[in-house]
Order: sequence, then C-alpha cells, then structure tokens
Amino acid sequence: MTTDLLALTAELVAVRSVSRTEGQLADRIEAELRALDHLEVTRIGDNVVARTTLGRAQRLILAGHTDTVPPNGNDLPRLEGDRLHGLGASDMKGGLAVMLEAARLVDDPAVDVTFVFYAREEVSAAESGLLEVWATRPDLLEGDVALLGEPTDGVLEAGCQGTLRLRVELRGERAHTARPWQGHNAIHRLGPVLSALDQYEPRRPVLQGCAFHEALQVVFVEGGVAGNVVPDRVELWINHRFAPDRTPAEAEAQVRALLAPFLEDRDSVELADVAPAAAPSLDHPLLVALIERNQLAVEAKLGWTDVARFAAHGVPAANFGPGDALVAHTAGEYLDRSRLEAVFAATLDLIHAGA
Repeated sequence: MTTDLLALTAELVAVRSVSRTEGQLADRIEAELRALDHLEVTRIGDNVVARTTLGRAQRLILAGHTDTVPPNGNDLPRLEGDRLHGLGASDMKGGLAVMLEAARLVDDPAVDVTFVFYAREEVSAAESGLLEVWATRPDLLEGDVALLGEPTDGVLEAGCQGTLRLRVELRGERAHTARPWQGHNAIHRLGPVLSALDQYEPRRPVLQGCAFHEALQVVFVEGGVAGNVVPDRVELWINHRFAPDRTPAEAEAQVRALLAPFLEDRDSVELADVAPAAAPSLDHPLLVALIERNQLAVEAKLGWTDVARFAAHGVPAANFGPGDALVAHTAGEYLDRSRLEAVFAATLDLIHAGA
C-alpha cells in the first residue's frame, strides 16, 4: 500500500533539522532504511546513504539535503486540505518523502538506485555533508545520473549556474570634511563603479534548449570613519551568477575587466569564494526517458545547487522536486499534494522502467 506522501512530509517537517542539527532526522531516516532488506545502508556522520546492489546496467542517484533554514514562526507542520504548511515543506522535505517512499517500494528496480540523504546544504558550501561522503566513501556516490529533489515545482531544471563573490577595496586619503580637497573620498569613488555594474547587460546563453540568465549584483558595502572625516577606504562585495558555458576563471576575468577602468594603484580585488556551474545533460537516456514519458517541462536552473558537485565528479545531474522555490525559506512555505504525487509518480516510473 502506498503511503500518504503529504502526511509523511508533515512527519518529516515535525522533526527539527535546522542546519547542523540534523541528527534526529538522520536517525529516523536510517532506522526506516535499515528495516528494508533490499537496501545496503551506510551512515557517515549525519549523512545516510542507502542503495540497491542488483548489478543493473545503470545506477540512478536520488539525493536530497535534510537541513532547513532557521524557523520563522513556521516550525510546526499544518495541514489545510491538500496543502502542507511548515518549515522545509518545500525545501526540501517533500523531496525527502519522495525518496523514502521510493526506497521502500524499489525491491526490484530496472536500474540500481542510490538514495543520498545529506546534511548542511543551507550553510557554507564547505560544510556540505556531500563533501563528507565524498571524502570518506566516494564509491557511494558513483552513478550514471543524479536527480536532486530541490524545489522545482515539478519542472526538470537542467544544470545550474555558477556563482562567485569578489571583495573589492577602493582606497582614498583621509582629510577633514571642512577641507575635503586635501583628501580623496573613497566612498565617492563608488559612483562610477556602481553605475557600470548597474548598466551591465547580462548574458543569456541557450544550452540544449535551456535559457540561462547571468546576473551581477553588489551585495554588501562598508565604509566611513567618522562624521567629520573624508573616508580613505570603502569595501564592496560583488556576486556574479554565470552560465555553464563559462569556467569560473572566465567569469571572474569578465568582472575584473569591467572593474579595471575604475581601479587605482592601491585598490584590490580578491576572489572570496566560487562554485562552478553545471551544464545540462538532457541527452542522457535516463533523463530523456524521465522527460518524455512524463511530459515534463524543462528549464535552466538559474541558482546554484549540488548538481554542480555531481557534475564535477562526472555524474550528469538535474534538479527535480515537488516544492516551489518561490516560497522556500519564507514564513509562508508550503507544499501541495498534486505536485508531490506527480513528482513521486515520475520518479517511480523511472526506477521501475529505466530508459
């Protein structure tokens, strides 16, 4: 008998799992998976990996993070008809419910399946539970295709854009504000820099029919000394989202070239962090089957997800989950039964029928 997936999601929402506190949820997931004789289960920290070992010709990876952002008055699940409200309902405990129920039912799949429940996705990328698994048991993450249950509202979102942040420091000379001509106002130097960034025309490359849309934004500014002092420095942070037809180095070079006309000798531009993009892999037979048999809409993933980590390890990957990204991380986060059941049906069809 098939489980009520919305009720199962509500149970998962009720288990608090804010980033770095996923242990209780990992315990529950591990216990449920170890009760299934057809799965080999491995626990690494607060990450749980379960897989079939039937020697099938292909292996499908279903992966999802167990953590949520901090609550905002929405930590308790609330069912209203066919809609579930609560922290993580969309991002991404609905996806976890799909994985758990699929794991229970896949005793004779057409493809071997690996289920990866991992911790700490909503915090610094360096803390990701996926990195912990790759460092300890990389063999557990080998596969032909990976589907991540990130919220896509039932659309298949192919690949993902990369992201980088640059820290820029513009220098000046201090002076008394009564005699500003004796100094050099670093904050005033922001004017042409901000104007150039505001006039940036984003690239919109189309890859395998997916329209990506790059972005360049100032996300932080800090400067000033005192109310009567001409400031001698200002710091700004720039975030750049870049399409998967460019490497991180190429994307960084473009931003540096845009800034170059406004820089002086003592200024600095420093790469603070970077995560590569992932190209779509829509020609893989398993993804072709998933899309065509379920008539899925396909779009580019404009944000960054762990699809990029799998792609970097040679595993084609895509995002496919029941939640709506537009309500993720909000106080009004919710999940609808129709999307949950549609994603589950498509996932189960892929497992049972393969390519």
